[in-house]
Amino acid sequence: MSDKPEKRGGFFGAFRRAAMPAAPAPDPGESPAAAAVQAPEAAAATVAEPAGDKKQGWFQRLKAGLTKTSARLSQDIAGIFTKRKLDADTLEELEDLLIQADLGVDTAMRITAALAKGRHDKEITPEEVRAVLASEVERALAPVARPLRIEGDHRPHVVLVVGVNGTGKTTTIGKIAHQLRREGKTVLLAAGDTFRAAAIDQLKIWGERTGAEVVARAVGADSAGLAFDALTLARDKRCDVLLIDTAGRLQNKQALMDELEKVLRVLRKVDPSAPHQVLLVLDATTGQNALNQVEVFKDKAGVTGLVMTKLDGTARGGILVAISAKFGLPVHAIGVGEGIEDLSAFDAREFARAIALG
Repeated sequence: MSDKPEKRGGFFGAFRRAAMPAAPAPDPGESPAAAAVQAPEAAAATVAEPAGDKKQGWFQRLKAGLTKTSARLSQDIAGIFTKRKLDADTLEELEDLLIQADLGVDTAMRITAALAKGRHDKEITPEEVRAVLASEVERALAPVARPLRIEGDHRPHVVLVVGVNGTGKTTTIGKIAHQLRREGKTVLLAAGDTFRAAAIDQLKIWGERTGAEVVARAVGADSAGLAFDALTLARDKRCDVLLIDTAGRLQNKQALMDELEKVLRVLRKVDPSAPHQVLLVLDATTGQNALNQVEVFKDKAGVTGLVMTKLDGTARGGILVAISAKFGLPVHAIGVGEGIEDLSAFDAREFARAIALG
């Protein structure tokens, strides 16, 4: 694979253009059905889209991925507002609907307040409601839509990737490594999920396909010790980026969270400023539980940004809005499928249009 930097589009921008030469082994946390379609999708991505259609191509995938969420919202909104005037009862029904869609209480109240301005006791169409919804969702998400960038003088730039079981951490790391290599950066991968042989093997496959070296140990090895060795090696080799995978852990298991804190302490023995970014990978299908995950991992691991996957598998994609409203953490990328082009930089306007207007 060429190491020539690709400057257009910034980090994650080339996800809309790039394709892997072969599909990686499926993440053990992914469903068998999703794993079964991964290879054909990756192969299909090798067919280049016309230059003018690349942006539109991603938006169409985003719309398709958020179909469950947008269809549910559209149906419920139509049920409330068809041939009805806007009064206190309809506004209360809408607020309840938005909360049930996991948009969050604050966002739901802001949307109903915006809708009520100048429209009280007047007939309003479902289309008008969805337009206000799109505007307010974009307004809520715009401040947190920030592409992931590798900046500063740190060499290596250390990125620790955390999350609970089955969110797609290893797959996300592989895709990030792929993009970094396309930009001409030297990348070292650390197989920090030492509990599962499949996770170690999967990261090795991604290493082979991206041209990134992988540091791995035997199953059951100390993950903090591996992180120490990986960072030491990355410094010696003057690598641009070190991406560290971690074991999936439930946020309510104290022993596992303590181990994650140990990894952080060990990294700081080598480089007091490390890790320079801590990415939390969230599975959108977990709904409200994702809020608790963000809170705990932010407290224990110092999460600096989010990647949300599996938005195509839920009717409650609004959880991303609730998370953003509560924590204000940067949302770097979202995933709406298993193919290499189904993870892209987060765009607030695109997301709002896809979720509200369908």
